[in-house]
Amino acid sequence: SGREYIEAGIAGTIPRSPMSQLMGFVTIEVGDGFIVVECTPGEQHYNLLGTAHGGLAATLLDNCMGGAVQSTMPAGFAATTLELKVNFVRAITAKCGILRCEGSVVHPGKRVATADGRIVDAAGKLYAHGSTTMMIFPMTEKS
Repeated sequence: SGREYIEAGIAGTIPRSPMSQLMGFVTIEVGDGFIVVECTPGEQHYNLLGTAHGGLAATLLDNCMGGAVQSTMPAGFAATTLELKVNFVRAITAKCGILRCEGSVVHPGKRVATADGRIVDAAGKLYAHGSTTMMIFPMTEKS
């Protein structure tokens, strides 16, 4: 199942995705329709203004909300992003420390699912939040 696959990644029995490795994302918890992914922002994420590029928050939310949906998938099914909405609340910098992204399924449909996500620091301060709509499809050898 999707949840078992994510749990295997947490346990280290399968490799982390290339995107997770590139961006520094670490999945630390998964449940049915719920996931927590952490990221420590650094200068490698910075734009020319000296703050993390908005793409860091957008990618973290997309990864996390997608993981929440994937955790509800039976074996042989996957989900892909149809729509992504991100609200940036405050700048992300290396001074933020570890950021926690929590994703939760809102609607676990059979063809389309939705989820919400929030990025917070250790004190619970909100940095960004978002929502997604995902298309669910059966995996094939060509998927």
